[in-house]
Amino acid sequence: MSKAKEVNMTNETTEVNTSGKQKIATKTLALIAVMTAVTCVLAPLSIPIGPVPISLTNLAVYFALYILGMKKGTLSYIVYLAIGLVGVPVFSGFTGGPAKLIGPTGGYLIGFIPMAVIAGILIDKFHGKFVQSMIGMVVGIIVCYALGTVWLAYQAQMDFMAALWAGVIPFIPGDLIKMVLAAFFGPQIRKALKMAGLEA
Repeated sequence: MSKAKEVNMTNETTEVNTSGKQKIATKTLALIAVMTAVTCVLAPLSIPIGPVPISLTNLAVYFALYILGMKKGTLSYIVYLAIGLVGVPVFSGFTGGPAKLIGPTGGYLIGFIPMAVIAGILIDKFHGKFVQSMIGMVVGIIVCYALGTVWLAYQAQMDFMAALWAGVIPFIPGDLIKMVLAAFFGPQIRKALKMAGLEA
């Protein structure tokens, strides 16, 4: 084989590899954008029951972790957070802006980041195994609760136990239901996307 042919074959292979990588990158970015959009739709839907409303934000994050994995799922939430911080009303109760972050529920908004990392690590490692995934989500939400409760107590000038009753205890049953839904449906959605060639 001549050197010219070898060079041509090498160039063609490089072009194919580059094209394949670009397609994967585009697909991944599209899925991150979709899950960010899903969070933007679900998170504002809330029920005000006190200083901390019932929200679907953590459910959206759990599904993002199953569909995208820990790194990309966490990134989709960070993008959502940035969208809210610039003023788009995507936070609970259709609110937005930096005032939300320094308000009573700001600790929970930040707490969703370590929650996503912790839950995502176990979800990725055990590939949708129910018990292990539930453990990851439980540990993650505990960290989120801790950060949110400390900030709520500081901002609302209440003691820690009062903040727990205002921002954690009433939400535990609902959050467990969200985890079960995510642990059950998340792997199925990811499997369907994989079969369709849409896995991130």
